[in-house]
Amino acid sequence: MAKKSKGNRIQVILECTEHKDSGVPGTSRYITTKNRKNTPERMEIKKFNPILKKYTIHKEIK
Repeated sequence: MAKKSKGNRIQVILECTEHKDSGVPGTSRYITTKNRKNTPERMEIKKFNPILKKYTIHKEIK
């Protein structure tokens, strides 16, 4: 049986913000976890975009 999650940690998807404007097909997304209590607002992290081959800002999507 699966364990019920007791903590505040949730899974979030991060999507590249510069990729849509570039016109290149595809998308860069990362899956990570965050603590809902410590960071209630949406996350913004600089991650590597393999399609654009550079570091870009990735924002949390719902």
